[in-house]
Amino acid sequence: MAPETSLLYIHGFNSSPASHKAGLLREMFERAGCAERLITPALPPSPRQAMAELDAAIASAGPVALLGSSLGGFYATWLAEHHDLKAVLINPAVRPWLLLDKYTGIQHNYHTGEAWEFDPAWLNELKRYEVEAISQPENLLLLTQTGDETLNWEDGWDYHGDCHRYCGLGGSHGFDNFDAFIPLILRFCGVKI
Repeated sequence: MAPETSLLYIHGFNSSPASHKAGLLREMFERAGCAERLITPALPPSPRQAMAELDAAIASAGPVALLGSSLGGFYATWLAEHHDLKAVLINPAVRPWLLLDKYTGIQHNYHTGEAWEFDPAWLNELKRYEVEAISQPENLLLLTQTGDETLNWEDGWDYHGDCHRYCGLGGSHGFDNFDAFIPLILRFCGVKI
């Protein structure tokens, strides 16, 4: 019997596995008795190091699908393209090196409060993970909301034009009513719990 597909949740910039979305997923997987099939790594701020950790998580996970939020959606796009995986992207960053330059210097993680310094060299690291043209749009599902106060939802909508897409009116960068979309996310990813 083939192993069940796991879900790798990729948090966004300055976030963590303690995010609201990760918490809702954790509760659902725990209730279903399969908590070990939800992978929620705490990623380092360096894009190169984060991607190395994500590559290692994919290599050791067995069958896996991706769920990325914001910067995590940017990472998930590259990983899905290079590993031929299904991925759901929630309000994803499209060209994060154009957005994150204002965060150089000392930052504090939104959930842990841990201080860290944003290295401007990371902007060039991010450019290395750009997917100029998505070759397998059927592997991606974009979930976005027009009320995203952090990213321009239209950038993601246009960039993922050939992918499966949903756009909700209003909402926020955190993606309001995320819990109502979990069944769709799991179904698209082929994750059975």
